[in-house]
Amino acid sequence: MVTARVGVHTQACRGPTEETKGGGSVLRVHFSGLDLARVRIAARPDALWETVLSFHRLRDRRDDSAFGKWRSETRGKLNGEARLLAPLVPTRGYFPDFLTPAEGLLGLADALAALRETPADRLHTELSRLSTAARPLPSWIRAMADGETRALGRLATILQGYYEVAVAPHWARIQGRIEADRAARGRALLDGGADRLLASLPPMMRWRPPVLEADYPVDRDLHLNGRGLLLLPSYFCRRTPVTFHNPDLTPVLVYPVEHPAPRLTPHVPSERCLGRLVGKTRSAILQGVGVGCTTSELARRADVSLASASQHATVLRDAGLLTTLRQGNAVLHTLTPLGAALLRGARPAEDAAYERLA
Repeated sequence: MVTARVGVHTQACRGPTEETKGGGSVLRVHFSGLDLARVRIAARPDALWETVLSFHRLRDRRDDSAFGKWRSETRGKLNGEARLLAPLVPTRGYFPDFLTPAEGLLGLADALAALRETPADRLHTELSRLSTAARPLPSWIRAMADGETRALGRLATILQGYYEVAVAPHWARIQGRIEADRAARGRALLDGGADRLLASLPPMMRWRPPVLEADYPVDRDLHLNGRGLLLLPSYFCRRTPVTFHNPDLTPVLVYPVEHPAPRLTPHVPSERCLGRLVGKTRSAILQGVGVGCTTSELARRADVSLASASQHATVLRDAGLLTTLRQGNAVLHTLTPLGAALLRGARPAEDAAYERLA
């Protein structure tokens, strides 16, 4: 069930007064036994989190070449959305929480419907944190802060326009990468419980029981107090996790999925040899299985149709490389020991999707 939430969140810092703090700061998330029992992983990407965090990526001049092609293509297709969103989502620092309602996990339409219902007092409180003497807000945002529904509707239209250019064309790949990350965390949870799950998170987070430490722009302690924690992997999240400013909110930790580093020297990937052996598509299917996935997830990860994924999975199963277990109306594909041995030494599955965005 998706629950509504209020408050503010930040990525680069907690507010204008904290932007100059130096590196080495840490977020410490304190767990109790009940919190460990209530750790959960988001089932899918969040449409508006990915939208807002991609806007950070779009303007990050320090970013490496991983998103270079995506950035240049997106900028060329935008029609004023970046200029309008910039005051609401600064490159660094605070941005209002109402931009990412919990309904984002249900898809863009539900998220924008929830955004349009944001109460006027909440708009005023959160938007007032953006306004400073050095950076006054545009008139339409001030009108939104005063509760004008037309201005809020305009914001929803702007977000939808930006999403359709920057995020929607890549959604299948984003979803596949999130699913792969979720599968890895889920396997860790099955193998060793919440302790193993938290220890498996990307390297900017460190599990030191009973505290999860994360690289962060400022020093901060977050006590879960029995509420648990929602882990939300994000394709576009940069460098450090994101959480709420208000400690009374239902705790959510948005963290970046790992992306392969650009290769500095020419390399003949081992999956190219695998492709010569079983074919390019079946190679992608084998690499897309990861620690297990359904046929629809496999189709997204390999960037093929559902029918094609099913057909190739059948061939690979008959060859003893995959095993299939039916679960209700779906089937779960996993690698056999022979399939895993065949893949040993190949690049991770996400490399192919990464290269299509880079």
